Amino acid sequence: MFNFQEIFHIGIRVPNLQLAMDELGESLGVTWAEAVENPGQSLWTPEEGQQELPLKFVYSCEGPQHLELLEGPENSIWDGRTDAGVHHVGVWVDSVKDETNRLLELEWTLLASALAPEEGYGGMTYLAPQNGTIVELVSSAIRPRFEQWWAGNPLF
Repeated sequence: MFNFQEIFHIGIRVPNLQLAMDELGESLGVTWAEAVENPGQSLWTPEEGQQELPLKFVYSCEGPQHLELLEGPENSIWDGRTDAGVHHVGVWVDSVKDETNRLLELEWTLLASALAPEEGYGGMTYLAPQNGTIVELVSSAIRPRFEQWWAGNPLF
């Protein structure tokens, strides 16, 4: 079972990353890590299988609760053009595979993951209960890299 104290971000889908950074940064008084533009983010979904999708994203530097802004392609899980706003909460977990399987046994739905289930899901999954919000499970193995990013270093 994951620890609620390990919830570290709120994921927000936006139609335009830079405009959202400008608007929310000024309004909420947050600064942003260096924005990432990944032309081939690995994503598996039950509908589409394994894909490489373009994704722009950024996190606020301030924590311990960070804001994550996501700008993804049309009709993807990250598409903020028609349904912008809060999308998920992200939580660090020691084993994405074990925690994902535990939630699936409790009848949660797997919406997406970095890798296919038969490959162990990779470093993240998006899951949803029957009645509630999406939870992103993120491998705590990458936590040091993110902490360095929030401190002003490049993520990659």
